[in-house]
Amino acid sequence: MSDLVTEYAVSTENLSYLFPNKKVGLANITLAVPKHSRVLIVGPNGAGKSTLLKILAGQKLIKSGKILINGVDPFAFNKPAPASANSTGAPRQMGITTYLGTEWANNEITKRDVPVTVLIGSIGGDLLPERRDLLIDLLDIDISWRMNQISDGERRRVQLAMGLLKPWNLLLLDEVTVDLDVLVRNRLLSFLAKETETRDATVIYATHIFDGLGGNFGDKYKSWPTSIVHLSGGKKLQDFSIDQIEYVNESESNDEKIIKIAKVNSLHPLALKWLNQDLIARGERSEDKTRPKWTDLEKEMESKYYDDKGRVTDYFKTTRSVN
Repeated sequence: MSDLVTEYAVSTENLSYLFPNKKVGLANITLAVPKHSRVLIVGPNGAGKSTLLKILAGQKLIKSGKILINGVDPFAFNKPAPASANSTGAPRQMGITTYLGTEWANNEITKRDVPVTVLIGSIGGDLLPERRDLLIDLLDIDISWRMNQISDGERRRVQLAMGLLKPWNLLLLDEVTVDLDVLVRNRLLSFLAKETETRDATVIYATHIFDGLGGNFGDKYKSWPTSIVHLSGGKKLQDFSIDQIEYVNESESNDEKIIKIAKVNSLHPLALKWLNQDLIARGERSEDKTRPKWTDLEKEMESKYYDDKGRVTDYFKTTRSVN
């Protein structure tokens, strides 16, 4: 794989994983994910989607196969890349990998009486105010929320704002949009698409919710994914570029290079239209002049609930989970 390290955000070769009970989690997975890609992982429960993402995130160790993240082996930090790895002669850098899964919303810390401003501020929200405010707006977060008084969907939005705050090179999403309404989900996916187009960023997204990912996504993209990978039983069955997928009236095709998908009726556009109308009628949360600004509310919350900002920040840095 040495000739692929500069072009690909993720490359694996015969990647296999065995659970402690000897059950095969993955079997000989070979992938080559170009930088700036948006990969959709499709498969039934137990197909190996979460296992693959957790391996790519460095949460599970492998004993069989090879893996490179932006040309670097994530499990061999004590073995620097050779000087020939890039034109400057400096070792390659793996970059920032962010993994977001469903477990975070069930973490007891996230259900405590903690103001959203304190939680986001604890991971550096004040250091990236423009990106913080952008995420708060597109995820429709009310900065007066307290974590023990909001719904699972609202808690998920806070997780996403925290996880996406620090610019990443590789983003691994495992079913984290399941709690979101179609409007916030559409805005999030549009943001991620723009990130991959404008930065050195790649997304790998495993989900069972496919509405809104197909043709005519947003105003700019033919579809959200640039490629689709099919996993089943721990094996990779198919791996297609979006250019190899065509929507037709009939689903049968003898051409193995093209997947023809039958056109289907969907209420996704209607739901998206209605929620957009709701948002226009209500207005963005940031447009509400009666609400305090972030800095004012953050100062008020910190002085009211905590006696030492540094202690709180250190606490969340050491105990927070973005799984």
